[in-house]
Amino acid sequence: MKTVPTALTIAGSDPSGGAGIQADLKTFAALNVFAQSVIASITVQNTSGVKGAFHLPVDTVEEQLGALMEDNKPLAVKTGMLGNEAIVEGVARRLKRAKIKKLVVDPVIRSSSGKTLLSKKGVQALKEKLLPLALVVTPNIKEAEILSGIKIGKPGDRLKAARAILKTGVKSVLITGGHLKGKPEDFFYDGDCPLLLESERLGDADLHGTGCVLSAAIAGGLAKGKPLASAVTDAKKFMEYSILGGVLSGKGQGSVEPLAALYQNAERWDLFQRVSRAVEILKDEKIGHLIPEVQSNLGVGLKDARTHQDVMGFHGRIVKHGENIVTLSPPMFGGSKHVANIVLTAMRYNPEKRAVMNIKYTPELLKICQRLKFKMATFDRADEPKKVRTKEGSSLEWGTDTAIKGCGFVPDIIYDIGGFGKEEMIRVIADDIESLVDKILKIHRLCK
Repeated sequence: MKTVPTALTIAGSDPSGGAGIQADLKTFAALNVFAQSVIASITVQNTSGVKGAFHLPVDTVEEQLGALMEDNKPLAVKTGMLGNEAIVEGVARRLKRAKIKKLVVDPVIRSSSGKTLLSKKGVQALKEKLLPLALVVTPNIKEAEILSGIKIGKPGDRLKAARAILKTGVKSVLITGGHLKGKPEDFFYDGDCPLLLESERLGDADLHGTGCVLSAAIAGGLAKGKPLASAVTDAKKFMEYSILGGVLSGKGQGSVEPLAALYQNAERWDLFQRVSRAVEILKDEKIGHLIPEVQSNLGVGLKDARTHQDVMGFHGRIVKHGENIVTLSPPMFGGSKHVANIVLTAMRYNPEKRAVMNIKYTPELLKICQRLKFKMATFDRADEPKKVRTKEGSSLEWGTDTAIKGCGFVPDIIYDIGGFGKEEMIRVIADDIESLVDKILKIHRLCK
């Protein structure tokens, strides 16, 4: 039986599952950290907001903590919603006694719907009793204003606020920037050199649970022995997956999904197996006569594909050998930037169209596609802008985009009749690898 790193969350229970204890436990699990929890408060809430809260007696909270500390101290601890000054003081007392060094404080003061989750006296106790024990505190802009007493109106105000918060005794401050306009820059300061952690804004929705998951991910990284700087940057990357995998589980606000990265890893393995099986079918059917002179490739994107690394293809292409086809390597993500450009462009217009394969162009093959009642579109390489021709890999993206705009939807077939130094080509587009193989085989069997 193996020993695993453990991390503890002390927070409120969110019955909607989007934040609090529930989100923290999912985050620890996703990071392969054994999760422990102490419930400080029971909230009444759903995706539309917090309707009420019942704070547990401080003795009950301390007894939970004491039992854990007697057994085996966790390698890192995070706190979330604590409710009132008595619980804050009780938690601080137990953590100080246990000499916890890796403490992450998420200062949950108000819910996004405006419900007070920590009393004014609780905020003061947090500053006086808990923050002096913490390695890092992770307030959002509004929480940073409350903790520092400084209004944050411009970027320079964050440094003033962080300096004021450091005076409580906390070793470092991470002011999260999700509530800022523009790019969500996080601001890290440990009294030495301020650091801006930039990222792109992913979607327009304001998701529930971001603060909980970020602080839990930092604690999870610390539990695994990472230095604070690495734990913070890795937590931000973890948040990208959690936000992109966000879910709507009720009638109100969406929630981040801490398990999104695990789901995507499972999807990647599943897609690898499916593409491998599909290519074996194409090999057995001997479709070599469909392969163009420049050879072929296929690409299949993940459900939320955004980059070349989210699209599976073949490095070295699919090569014709008589009537047979040969692959020079197994399928891999990022295997072909060219075919990935087609997939990603098609998915911009219709996320369901995630699979593409190029085959050779002949008038006879085009007629077969018409007989099969495939929806078709085309583009003329003579119209290709010079800046596209001179930029490596952008030609197929431009052609796909032009053809889709021309017909107003993502078709089954996009073809062109070539140009100077460019072979004419047919691209077969489908929802997934199985339907792509089905279309290829229908074309193959009618032209034998």
